[in-house]
Amino acid sequence: MQTSFRINAMELEQIIELEEDRSPSASEMEIRPIFPFTAIVGQEEMKLSLILNVIDPKIGGVMIMGDRGTGKSTAVRALVDLLPEITVVSDDPFNSDPEDPEGMSDFVREKLKNNELISTNKKKISMIDLPLGATEDRVCGTIDLEKALTEGIKAFEPGLLAQANRGILYIDEVNLLDDHLVDVLLDAAASGWNTVEREGISISHPARFILIGSGNPEEGELRPQLLDRFGLHAQIGTVQDPELRVKIVEQRSAFDEAPIFFRQKYKIQQEKLTNLLISARKLLHTVKISEELRIQISQVCATLNIDGLRGDIVTNRASKALACFEGREQVTEEDIFRVIPLCLRHRLRKDPLETIDSGEKVRETFNKIFGI
Repeated sequence: MQTSFRINAMELEQIIELEEDRSPSASEMEIRPIFPFTAIVGQEEMKLSLILNVIDPKIGGVMIMGDRGTGKSTAVRALVDLLPEITVVSDDPFNSDPEDPEGMSDFVREKLKNNELISTNKKKISMIDLPLGATEDRVCGTIDLEKALTEGIKAFEPGLLAQANRGILYIDEVNLLDDHLVDVLLDAAASGWNTVEREGISISHPARFILIGSGNPEEGELRPQLLDRFGLHAQIGTVQDPELRVKIVEQRSAFDEAPIFFRQKYKIQQEKLTNLLISARKLLHTVKISEELRIQISQVCATLNIDGLRGDIVTNRASKALACFEGREQVTEEDIFRVIPLCLRHRLRKDPLETIDSGEKVRETFNKIFGI
């Protein structure tokens, strides 16, 4: 108890000192400070994967695999600050889009059918953590059978999938997730809807989310069916450059000592990146990719024996998102080269005798097809 009190007192003194230059906002005082995304040193592949998914959620999420202590969960949670606002139906627990009939909940559909007025409001895209020990009821939601039988109404208690609709669902140590929860996620990710059935009563709601997972490959493999559901796959390792390691340690120490002051230092960079992401989301539809480049992408996928067409689709989407992020209206070969390992490395067929890294194999095939 004494240690906890000393830490709080120190933070309070730091806040008082800062008030001369700038008073922290109410949200900063109430919410636990998050490490700024723009302050993360290195791990460019991981940061790029997260940014591309914010620009185009239809990319399908990202799986981040790497050593312990490489900043995987720190980077994902830092993404919260950068998430833009979306328009939702005010009294709907499923974050329904008032302009998308296919993604509306039954609750909103019923209102529209009865010609009732629908009120809307702006809400920041949410990030929901899925704990490894979560029950199926907690994830999917529960039906109040007593109220259904006695009062004849469908009383539904929304779960994590409902909260994550139109947002981000994050699973740390995803490779340790129980099989029954993996099955639930596969169903929701495939259909975009979550259905709960109890004693003959069935309720469905939209569950379209960006799936982000992180894990350590040494702790177990991920089921191939779930791995394929991730649009991108980022591999990160421990930084070996001594100077870079020192910088990372200094950044973390500075944040731990005075988190609010540290966040203030990166406020301009954070706002700049947030505005860039908002602009990119709006302009994404204007970015074009030539027919020749589309054909070459599919040639790479076919040469690598990629199952299905998901690899082709994700590569097209990711390259367009990258071009838009960097302010271009036309996708280039360089854009494709930068994103194609992220899109395809986890879709390659496993070969126990293969010595080359999967990402490097994708790059080599790209160079042959594109004549580089």
